[in-house]
Amino acid sequence: MLVGMGYPAHNLAPGETVVLHRHPHWKLLIPPFLVFAIVSMLTGLLVGIISGSTLAGTNRTVALIAVGVFWGIALIWYFLRPLITWATTHFVITDRRIIYRNGIVARSGIDIPLSRINTVEFRHGLVDRLLRTGTLVIESASDEPLTFHNIPDVERVHALLYEEVLDDLDAPEFR
Repeated sequence: MLVGMGYPAHNLAPGETVVLHRHPHWKLLIPPFLVFAIVSMLTGLLVGIISGSTLAGTNRTVALIAVGVFWGIALIWYFLRPLITWATTHFVITDRRIIYRNGIVARSGIDIPLSRINTVEFRHGLVDRLLRTGTLVIESASDEPLTFHNIPDVERVHALLYEEVLDDLDAPEFR
């Protein structure tokens, strides 16, 4: 079962509520999709050359199959793999913690309780500002700050996370 914005309910504790769910910014999909578009154009060109050539029978069939296999590999590597990776990467803020999960076959993740967060920082350059994305840096009770790149609408996420941390500090258990 999916909750709120598409995050699986079985990954949440009883009574936990999703405040925000994001996948990485779509800009990550541009380079592999452009490569796939170029490969597709080259494949079409090769199919046209092979079809118009003097190759006949089995040789033509083998050449067309080779081009088709090349295109199929490009489809998987430059289109499907990045799309599935994007779709299976989750940055989630709940009313209790931050959840980050990524990976297709081998999955990894990290959970940060809101009560352990010391500082929240965001960074973005000119291009990221234009695309409304950036890097979120969370310093918790651990030694190293955790950096999350390509968070869409990073300034809003930063403000929302800060608000959730303050709400968590105002909870009855901290009074």
